[in-house]
Amino acid sequence: MVALAAGSLVLTGCSENKGGDSGKDSKKDQQEAEVQSKAVTYGDTAASTGPAKEVPGAKPGGTINVYEEAGLSHLDPGQIYVSDAGQVSNLIFRGLTNFQEDGKGNVSVVGDLATDSGKSSDGGKTWTFTLKDGVKDQNGNPITSADIRHTVERQYAKFIFDGPTYLQTWLSGAKYRDALPDGGFGDKHLPDSVLETPDDKTVVFHFDTARPDLPQTLAMPGYSVVPEETDTKEKYDKAPVSTGPYKIAEYKVGKSLKLVKNENWDPKTDAVRHQYVDGFNFDFGVTESTQTKRLIADQGDAKNAIQLTRAVEATQIQDVVSDPAVNKRTIKGYQPYVMTLTFNLDRVKNKQVRDAITHAVNSKSLIAGEGGAYGGDVAPNLFAPTLPGYEADYDPYGRLKAPSGNIEKAKELLKDVPAAEKKLVFAYRNNEAGQKHKVAIEDALSKVGIEVVSKEIDAASFYEQIGKLKNPYDMYITGWGQDWPSPGTVVTPVYDGDQIADGSPNYSHINDPKVQELIKKALTQEPTEAAATWKEVHRYILEEVNPAAPLWYTKQFQLYGSNVGGARYSTESSYIDVNGLFLKS
Repeated sequence: MVALAAGSLVLTGCSENKGGDSGKDSKKDQQEAEVQSKAVTYGDTAASTGPAKEVPGAKPGGTINVYEEAGLSHLDPGQIYVSDAGQVSNLIFRGLTNFQEDGKGNVSVVGDLATDSGKSSDGGKTWTFTLKDGVKDQNGNPITSADIRHTVERQYAKFIFDGPTYLQTWLSGAKYRDALPDGGFGDKHLPDSVLETPDDKTVVFHFDTARPDLPQTLAMPGYSVVPEETDTKEKYDKAPVSTGPYKIAEYKVGKSLKLVKNENWDPKTDAVRHQYVDGFNFDFGVTESTQTKRLIADQGDAKNAIQLTRAVEATQIQDVVSDPAVNKRTIKGYQPYVMTLTFNLDRVKNKQVRDAITHAVNSKSLIAGEGGAYGGDVAPNLFAPTLPGYEADYDPYGRLKAPSGNIEKAKELLKDVPAAEKKLVFAYRNNEAGQKHKVAIEDALSKVGIEVVSKEIDAASFYEQIGKLKNPYDMYITGWGQDWPSPGTVVTPVYDGDQIADGSPNYSHINDPKVQELIKKALTQEPTEAAATWKEVHRYILEEVNPAAPLWYTKQFQLYGSNVGGARYSTESSYIDVNGLFLKS
């Protein structure tokens, strides 16, 4: 997923949103995180048949209030790659597949609009999906294979620029837009040799190599269906058409969003979602501090409220954990995000400088700003504890032994470096979290003789600004988490030279031939075989290139009102699971 940096949005592939806590025992936390790294299983027709398993004690009726600090990045499914919109997506959109969780850390992919998680043939190069009977959009129009084709093809259009690109590049290569410049809105379409729709119910994908992860890819919010008849292109972002249990009744961008029941959603076709409450009222612009205060107080409407992607504010963590009645209204877990100090390799070309900074940075100070052990743990490498292949003891820069920084080692590496190379521009967000990052980075690097020139960036557009290839910054704190439990969804988007472009999460601009070679090798291997290749490329990236200094792993610690039932941690999203919420009274 795209990560957000703390205090910012996370991409669902993604960039990280703010973390919270899982507890003070980091070793225990990491053991629990191993549960989240379990391989995803693919469900059959039975597992994909609705209705979803009933939530114990669930009752119908009422409206849940949702507190969120910033407005939604997008509501056009093709543009959704950040965690806030990803959460909302599960309430209003459906794709060919979806993730199903059992609350015990087990995650499977089941058919959502499709009858199952997909059938592969030709050695995994061909995947066939059959649409369920009775699936409709909010207007009562049946969803057909033509809508699926349209959903895929519109991803090639230029107005779609913020969403995931896995499917498009797998089908048509890195320059996929050239294959269908108008996104299928004209007379031209993808050939049947790539995407085939032989009848209204059948969709067939053809790839040039095996794509064993396709069912997980299609479960991403960014590949939710957009009905062809009601697609308004750029305008769709403000008024999308629902296929899920809820639809949009009112949307004031950046201020509020009101969802009500979608009467054309049929629970018998949905194995994942419920429609217990009458609706959701989203209130944007509520700071993390205010969210926490309201939910601790638990008065009035706050009893029916949840945090969507924010967490318990760091200075109020003790107020939560010290009160048993409040603490029992929390959800906790490791998030998949690794926060790094990412170097712009076009500007910071001396690896000795990058290595010195990696030794010098103070993870302990940065984590303190996130709530200490409740907010995160020191990261010794670029793989999170939730990721298959994570090595807890792989620590090439000694981050675990010296979480506050190894000043002497850093000074030694810098002793022969020219002064001009020791003056670096650091970009940070103009919010509370960003200010804390600025102080911690300036303090640590000044101790080793590096002059930090800090530049403030608007928090809402932070990733957009640093995502520009010609950005004027030397380093910035970024976060990334897996799109699904595979190292390929971390290494490929963030460290693949083929992904370098404006808006790409390859924020370091790393472009290394050996990395390219190993990525291509791993992507054609089955997960068990690929594990060794991903391990090799991870170690090579961190030790031989060092495009990003690992800082901390984020944790989630969210609060909800006392009248909210069905609240649990979602292993897949790393936030509250919105699919089974209800009000107790």
